[in-house]
Amino acid sequence: MSSKTSTEVLARGLRVLGRAIREQPRIFAVAVTGSVLFGAMVIGSAYVVGAVVGDVVVPSVASGSVEVGVLALAAVALFGISLLRVVGIFGRRLGAGYMQYRLQAAYRRRVTRRYLDLPLSWHQRHATGTLLSNANSDVEAAWYPIAPLPFAVGTLVMVVGAVGALFVTDWALALVGVAVFPALFTLNVVYSRRMAPRQARAQRLRAEVSGIAHESFDGALVVKTMGREAEETRRFAARAGELRDALISVGRLRGLFDPLLETLPSLGTLAVLVVGAIRLNQQAITVAELVSVAFLFTVLAVPVRAIGWVLAELPRSVAGWDRVRQVLDATGEMAYGDQVLDRAGGGAATLAFADVSFHYEPAEAHLPGTQVLGEVTFTVPAGRTVALVGPTGSGKSTITALAVRLVDPDSGTVTLDGVDLRRLTAASLADTIALVAQVPFVFDDTVRANITLDRPGIGDDDVWAALRLAEADGFVAALPDGLDTMVGERGTSLSGGQRQRLTLARALAGRPRLLVLDDATSAVDPRVEAAILAGLRSAPADGTGAGTSILVVAYRRATIALADEVIYVEQGRVVARGTHTELLATVPGYVDLVTAYEQAENDREEPRTYQDPPVVPVATGLEVELDR
Repeated sequence: MSSKTSTEVLARGLRVLGRAIREQPRIFAVAVTGSVLFGAMVIGSAYVVGAVVGDVVVPSVASGSVEVGVLALAAVALFGISLLRVVGIFGRRLGAGYMQYRLQAAYRRRVTRRYLDLPLSWHQRHATGTLLSNANSDVEAAWYPIAPLPFAVGTLVMVVGAVGALFVTDWALALVGVAVFPALFTLNVVYSRRMAPRQARAQRLRAEVSGIAHESFDGALVVKTMGREAEETRRFAARAGELRDALISVGRLRGLFDPLLETLPSLGTLAVLVVGAIRLNQQAITVAELVSVAFLFTVLAVPVRAIGWVLAELPRSVAGWDRVRQVLDATGEMAYGDQVLDRAGGGAATLAFADVSFHYEPAEAHLPGTQVLGEVTFTVPAGRTVALVGPTGSGKSTITALAVRLVDPDSGTVTLDGVDLRRLTAASLADTIALVAQVPFVFDDTVRANITLDRPGIGDDDVWAALRLAEADGFVAALPDGLDTMVGERGTSLSGGQRQRLTLARALAGRPRLLVLDDATSAVDPRVEAAILAGLRSAPADGTGAGTSILVVAYRRATIALADEVIYVEQGRVVARGTHTELLATVPGYVDLVTAYEQAENDREEPRTYQDPPVVPVATGLEVELDR
């Protein structure tokens, strides 16, 4: 590693530490005060020990008698210094630990908050495992040097005090100290320079290992059904092996430098004894002074190492902080307005797209973006149901994302009751619109908690009403603990259709004025889907009897036929609109698409006309789940 690079790492690391001190000045002051007190008592104990040896022990040995009063006084002095050292250690460690964990907790919250503020386009460019690493190991790494930092600051004060005390004692012994202490600092700096690239690489590999692990676990279904367990294991093992080698490299370097850092103070003590013996013969110093200086060098070995600990961890801190800062400094968050839609009058909301265009940002900055929508214009009138139909990749899901303001249009406007979504507060937007996504997400919690999400004003009566409307009350009532049943991570104890109905009930429980369904009932039986949509069309959402506006991405003919209007899109543009019957009569592409969907649905349904009786392997205790 070049000198310039290592100096840059040192400077950046010190800036990170400076930020920590600015954010927690009082706690840092407590920790440093404890460390300085400890250092002062170390120097004090050296001279007290020297005085005891030179003025008590040596005269007592020479005279063959002990002065009890003097010995008691020496014991009280040593006890008092030891007690103050304990107080200093307690203050230093408590303050440093509290400061470190407080910073880590604060920045985990900041990183997580930032994740929630950033748009979906940003998340799509970053692996989930990397984001987990940012919020966990990178935050920990950034503030790892905080633990030894107060000790190191106190040590600097202690070293300055020790060198001053040496010069007061004897210039020759002071020269030994002047030679040893810079050598220790130089050795620590060399250690830090060599450690920096190793720590940075290890921190990067931690994130990559986390990313691969998360991807493999999240895609466990694909991995197992495609028989890729061995390949995924090898892929993970390769990167884990790189991390192992990087950490071994870190450990090998520590193994090389640690003995040197331990040996140098011992050599200093030996040099002090040699020079001190000469000065003692010259009667330039006393026995008490020689013992004090030798003892001082002995006890300074560990505190001086604290400076090395900080320097050694700075590269890792810089690497972690850079990764954390990439999240905190990321741009693109949505700015919300201050306007609130008054729902006191009740009623469904009107959604309108006017000349909306949108493109997705590329994964890499130098690549061109992908145009998804162009000049899309349509309206979902209050209380009406509009079906969005189009081939795969035509932009339907992007339209739903724009409708609930997960993304903003490049041009044009999306309005709710005539108000641009960008002018609404986040709370008003969430209170008015509900999205049920294509892939249902269920938390590892109870049915009740998944539906209410701790939103105020949603009681059990509201939960059951939402479940009935989503055609989910039957299976929930049959669960072992009803609303209190734990559904498992991602709802693993439920079928796909049950998860979809549960997430639909979650949206309905908030009584939205506009409901956006992105193919949200694809996993349920067509008859159940028709019953759900028919119920949504007729049921009041807020107790006024006014109903809810519905924008639904639909594929099945029966579902599309329930809509008041169908919007047909191709390649990101609205090609036609009208009723299902009108489009069947006038738009050949629409006819082909709906017919293809219907044929595919019939093909899926046809094998159900006859099935061999399922064989349950009783001997193994396995159960076959039917009608999931």
